Amino acid sequence: MRRRRITGDVQAAATELGYIFTFLLGVMLMTMFSVWAWDIETNTRLRWNQEAIQANMDDIAAAVERADEASRLGNVSYAEEVMWRPTEADESLFWVELTDTEVILMDEGGPLDMEVPISGTGRGVHEGLIPLAGVDRIWVIYEDGVTSIGLDRPTTVE
Repeated sequence: MRRRRITGDVQAAATELGYIFTFLLGVMLMTMFSVWAWDIETNTRLRWNQEAIQANMDDIAAAVERADEASRLGNVSYAEEVMWRPTEADESLFWVELTDTEVILMDEGGPLDMEVPISGTGRGVHEGLIPLAGVDRIWVIYEDGVTSIGLDRPTTVE
């Protein structure tokens, strides 16, 4: 009968520890990569939202300037439809307000508040406050000495 003696194999244990540490290093690198990729995607989405909202606000301000220009022509009415570009932001928390000197976007739930200055050189006053929940177009209207923003298409007055 043959007897075997148990001996401590240090090389096998070192190899096994090397496998474990290599696996853990791979898990750590994959975790870091996924956090990095998520951060890039989140920042890109935020930047695209900001750019789309800025373009939307610039379009509204330009339409208000054109309405003011029409108001200086005399007894006229003016209406212009401005298309609202969709964003990934929660637009149910957005409000747009028109004042005599600026178009203001109020974001009740985040960092997307902004103001776009306008010249305010029209003959009338500026007014309007509209929610942007589900909106795809905004109307800029000059009528009876008032430049306003609204969601409904103006009716023609004869």
